[in-house]
Amino acid sequence: MPSVPIPTSFFNGTYQGPSAKVIFSAAASVAATAMLVRSVVREFVPHELRDFMFLKIKNLLASLSSELTLVIEEYDNLNHNLLYKAAELYLEATIPPDTKRIRVTMPRKEGKISLSLEKNQEIIDKFNGVQVKWRFVSKNIRSKYIQGSDPYNPVVKSEILFFDLSFHKKHKEMILNEYMQHILAKAKEMKEKKKTLKLFTLKYEMMPGRNGDMWQSVNLDHPATFQTLAMDSEMKQKIVEDLERFVKRKEYYKRVGKAWKRGYLLFGPPGTGKSSLIAAMANYLNFDIYDLELTEIRGNSELRKLVISTGNKSILVVEDIDCSLELQDRLAQARAAAAQSSRHIRVPQYQLTLSGLLNFIDGLWSSCGDERIIVFTTNHKERLDPALLRPGRMDMHIHMSYCTPCGFKMLASNYLGIPEHPLFLEIEELLEISKVTPAEVGEQLMKDEVPEIVLPGLIEFLEAKLEEGREAEAEAGESQSRVAQAAEVGDKLEDKQGKSKKQEDRGNQQTLMIQ
Repeated sequence: MPSVPIPTSFFNGTYQGPSAKVIFSAAASVAATAMLVRSVVREFVPHELRDFMFLKIKNLLASLSSELTLVIEEYDNLNHNLLYKAAELYLEATIPPDTKRIRVTMPRKEGKISLSLEKNQEIIDKFNGVQVKWRFVSKNIRSKYIQGSDPYNPVVKSEILFFDLSFHKKHKEMILNEYMQHILAKAKEMKEKKKTLKLFTLKYEMMPGRNGDMWQSVNLDHPATFQTLAMDSEMKQKIVEDLERFVKRKEYYKRVGKAWKRGYLLFGPPGTGKSSLIAAMANYLNFDIYDLELTEIRGNSELRKLVISTGNKSILVVEDIDCSLELQDRLAQARAAAAQSSRHIRVPQYQLTLSGLLNFIDGLWSSCGDERIIVFTTNHKERLDPALLRPGRMDMHIHMSYCTPCGFKMLASNYLGIPEHPLFLEIEELLEISKVTPAEVGEQLMKDEVPEIVLPGLIEFLEAKLEEGREAEAEAGESQSRVAQAAEVGDKLEDKQGKSKKQEDRGNQQTLMIQ
């Protein structure tokens, strides 16, 4: 092969190389050739073959690179990819302060702003000294139906969203095992911080047996907390300690073989703060509330479907459990009577039974979910079946009593902003001997913001309630006395009738003997 002559100027430093005109001419020729090849490929090469060629070229270049890329798509087939949502939450907290462009949204029914990356935006992150690169990518596709939050109402998607996570391939095991777990843990923390509490109720037009979601929700903005709750301070402390112990014992429940749930029974007169206590528990634990109305449920199978559809970290509430069960019994009797009276019309028999309710509390279906609290409320604990009250079903029984001196001081602090007052002693003495609920005391304290005006009025109200109580007791005593007198008169009449009957029988016997 002949050698290429090297100019002498190359060695003495006077060599200038090709001129700019020659370089631009060569670049223009290369660009024109590339455009021509591109046009020919687009015109004559089929779409499928073109994609196959590009994929092979891409794989060839990737094999020569030391970089590995993980693709985290928004959907896995037709289902949401939980890792995608976790990455989205994690990257929201990782966006560097010098970022020039950030996507800002506020989801429906949420009260907090969400930050996210723009399309094709990149973020550099470090974990255990290893640098990784995140890239948010969007790819247009042919429109197709994707299952959203409601499986019966899919949404149409015309693009695929995904994250590219790139790093050196030698760190593959560490990224898959340690970094991914780190992302999931951080995303869980972010989700708890951003969580807006929800109050769920039954969606009557989408009850079980029909298509669609069975629950509808509103934001829970109840202001009740344990600091403002008007109840005995020792009882509040016991409840808080029990709640904290419950949420920290996931592994303990798993080790002893019990479902991770806790049952509370709140009982006491109306107006004693049972609903406020439930709201305080939800605010303290950051748990959603599911309000389960038993009278709207047609049977045990529907109850199971509703329980399965509730989320973890939630409080399932059944208020006035004694009234709900009584109404169910009445409905069942009414349907049975209608079925018996009609021979031609068949009435379906639906009934929520006590055994079905017990199975929901601590049977097999109670393990369908983690970190759940079940709360029953009642005004009449004595009416409940003892099977509902045993430990394992209702673990803690909380008596919501009439307003106590301790509860009154909390109310005075909340409504009037005062810790002490000369009239407190008289009010507390009246509260000891009268039956007044915290709701009634709170209503009196709301009449004015000046203690010198409100407190004397509260004393008059308590004295009036005390007098009403005495009159009611007197009437009850008189009623009992009248009942006792009537019973005594009835006994005497029975005795007289008995004596007359005996005398008549003796006379008849004597007559027979004479005959």
